[in-house]
Amino acid sequence: MSDPLIIFDCDGVLVDSEPLAAIAYERAYNKHGLALTRDIVGQCIGMKQADIIVRIEELTGHAFPAHAEDDIWLETKALLEEELQPTQGILPFLSNLQTARCVASSSSMERIALSLRVAGIAEFFADNVFSTSMVKNGKPAPDIFLFASDKLGSEPASSVVIEDSPFGVQGAVAAGMTAIGFTGGGHTFNGHAEKLLSAGAHATCANWNEVQTELTRRGFIRETVADI
Repeated sequence: MSDPLIIFDCDGVLVDSEPLAAIAYERAYNKHGLALTRDIVGQCIGMKQADIIVRIEELTGHAFPAHAEDDIWLETKALLEEELQPTQGILPFLSNLQTARCVASSSSMERIALSLRVAGIAEFFADNVFSTSMVKNGKPAPDIFLFASDKLGSEPASSVVIEDSPFGVQGAVAAGMTAIGFTGGGHTFNGHAEKLLSAGAHATCANWNEVQTELTRRGFIRETVADI
């Protein structure tokens, strides 16, 4: 058995970005005369942009113009730069964490880098940052998690994934990893934890103190982390 590895999703786990992303999609679609509500975007959390666009078309019938897809990123980037915050408690959690860790996100590398920098947590991950742009299939496929664990020399059974979306949880479970559902983001809704459990999460946590306790109980954190 290899040493433990903690794999963090980015959006909605490390940074409280999902409410901002929903606003960005709404603005970009409305700009092109396509009515879109944030609850529709909420059904696509955990997917990469290309898959989100496809899913929105399936749900609404609105086909976003391919030549304008950069508009979504421009709207998102502006909001992230102005308003993005780390999730509450993540800074002290990471500051005390000694276990190997990485980021595995459905976002582009540009967006991940921006998010980590603006939130002030980039230093905790260095080059251990991975995007589904690096693999064939996005979440809920296991590709990104297997890719990340392979790069860091960790076996799937020794890896734990912290995810806020059913798609991410499904991908982690498919990879043979422990999946912890996180419900501490600003987009959390009634029934969020139950939805993550239904997707296969082994446990759910509403804050980073609960994550600390759960990871310690399961042997992924061996050191004592100060209360956060």
